[in-house]
Amino acid sequence: MALLADFHNHSCLSPCGSLELSPRRLAEIAAARGVKALALTDHNSSLNCPAFAKACAHFGLIPVFGMEATTSEEIHVLCLFTNLQASLDFGSYAYSILLPFLNNPEKTGDQVFVDEDDNIEGEVEYYLVNPLELSIDEIGAKAGEYGGIVIPAHVDRFAFSMTSQLGAIVKGPWAALECVRIPPLIAFDSQQTRPLDTLGYPLTTSSDAHYPEHVARRPFKLDIEPEELQPGGPGTEADMDALKRSLEKRPR
Repeated sequence: MALLADFHNHSCLSPCGSLELSPRRLAEIAAARGVKALALTDHNSSLNCPAFAKACAHFGLIPVFGMEATTSEEIHVLCLFTNLQASLDFGSYAYSILLPFLNNPEKTGDQVFVDEDDNIEGEVEYYLVNPLELSIDEIGAKAGEYGGIVIPAHVDRFAFSMTSQLGAIVKGPWAALECVRIPPLIAFDSQQTRPLDTLGYPLTTSSDAHYPEHVARRPFKLDIEPEELQPGGPGTEADMDALKRSLEKRPR
């Protein structure tokens, strides 16, 4: 049985995201649109993941926690965890190496983290879209130290991607590559595109939702039973080994 998954979504914590897209609202819409396994990946922070965990339990979703990290090369990489505390610990580490540039909410957007009832608990001081002092060569191993996996984001997009910054897909400990579309294409010149060499890595799509209307616009299928991915039953954490195995089955 294939279940719908969506591993790239933002919330009101991301300055480029809508204040209307709380973790609870994200989970509610995704569940209504048939998604079963859902990740919250705000920019360089996992502070909304505790509220997200409770929302997923309420709406019957299998939660995946993490962030969309920005490397020193300004490449966006999804860092995903099945353990909530691991995602928070990695988030604390990431914030410690974030470029310390103060956020200006009036110019760049609010960065609020909330509880399960959408009450604002605080606001992040540093601008979360800035890069970390962590290179593309380092990020996979560092996330792995916390029990996570990494998926380079929107590799066929023209900004903040591996191809936009490096010109090609490079080898690494990637659990998959996220694409806007499969098969992925990149621009050859102003009028032509060509296939992107993905080096045989598994491919996914994801919604990269920043607003409620974006939720579940590009989910992908995981070839796994819900009981295998979440062996502890509803309201528990996913099994990372099962998640890795299911990603290995994705098209390449």
